[in-house]
Amino acid sequence: MTYKLTNTGSGKLKPIAIAVFLLGLGIVGFSQKKQGTGPVTPVRVGSAILNLGLGVGAEYKGDYYRSAFGTKIAAEWGLWQAGPGVITLGPELGASFSSRGYRDSYRTRTVIAAIRSAWHYGWKVRGLDTYGGVSAGIGFHHYEYKDNGDYDSNEVIPVPGIFIGASYFVTPAFGFNMEAGYDITNLQIGIVFKLK
Repeated sequence: MTYKLTNTGSGKLKPIAIAVFLLGLGIVGFSQKKQGTGPVTPVRVGSAILNLGLGVGAEYKGDYYRSAFGTKIAAEWGLWQAGPGVITLGPELGASFSSRGYRDSYRTRTVIAAIRSAWHYGWKVRGLDTYGGVSAGIGFHHYEYKDNGDYDSNEVIPVPGIFIGASYFVTPAFGFNMEAGYDITNLQIGIVFKLK
């Protein structure tokens, strides 16, 4: 089994970037409509948060996914005050899978380890945290198919990411989370814990 380092294309990022931007506008509009008296953001300098999500897996290496599935876990620590918001930094782990591709027997998976950073802000709505950020890491990409003989390949690929998201804390320590972008998943829903 050999691994090789290859580049990923960026042409498929344009529709995702547009969707992420429109989702961000919707979150801002909704948040400004529901003004509250709560803190600017549940995430502050010194906070530690953990989110777990499931959703649509990001397509790596132009594999033409037909049924993508992705999962991700991310931890972040509030490190720096940046205007009215807080910048966080932490690791993320996850994987993106496809059960079929351009061939019926095609299977692919990419397991990713990365570092992510985000800017968090709550729009003065109690319990609401909105954020946007970037990530960078490596992916262990595997694909195989059995049409006209068996074929499989393994590669190590760079995996840059961009994302926006929103969490709503129903208690001071637990909430629900949604993220969109190109970062292990294209769209995911899940849960979030405030550990500190």
